[in-house]
Amino acid sequence: MYCLEEATPAENQDAINLIRQHTTTPKAVGEIFNTIHDCRDLIQNQLIDYIRATIVHAGGITHLRRIADLASLYQVRTGCHGATDLSPVCMGAALHFDSWVPNFGIQEYMRHTEETDEVFPHSYEFRDGFLYCGETPGHGVVLNEKLAAKHPYDPKQLPVARLKDGSMWNW
Repeated sequence: MYCLEEATPAENQDAINLIRQHTTTPKAVGEIFNTIHDCRDLIQNQLIDYIRATIVHAGGITHLRRIADLASLYQVRTGCHGATDLSPVCMGAALHFDSWVPNFGIQEYMRHTEETDEVFPHSYEFRDGFLYCGETPGHGVVLNEKLAAKHPYDPKQLPVARLKDGSMWNW
């Protein structure tokens, strides 16, 4: 692996500093960050090499853009979280963000299940080691509401940022 990803809980920023002192392996942190303030010290003190905040956790495209702008001042690249707990809608938005951000580093990508791809048909594709945005309007992802209704929301594996009643939760 080319970097240490989330080597310690992100809120334990002293441990990230300790890791920085003992290895030259690049550090990637931030998949649970919600604001620029969560990562400001890590970026300004150059304790990380990749900021892993994602659009849905970090306040949308506008706020993630602010984080990326701050990171670029300190030679920190983006490395947005892209695991399957995030929908294809998030991946479509992330790819468009990635194609804009001047300090792009890498985009994490895990394939979704066939069922998820059926509910969220999308034009982005993974080919020859690269992700391509696609040419359809918007972020290139559609929601098949009829098929989605057959799969009601039921959080079970990872902690969630939004509860069933719609309230936000710091997971």
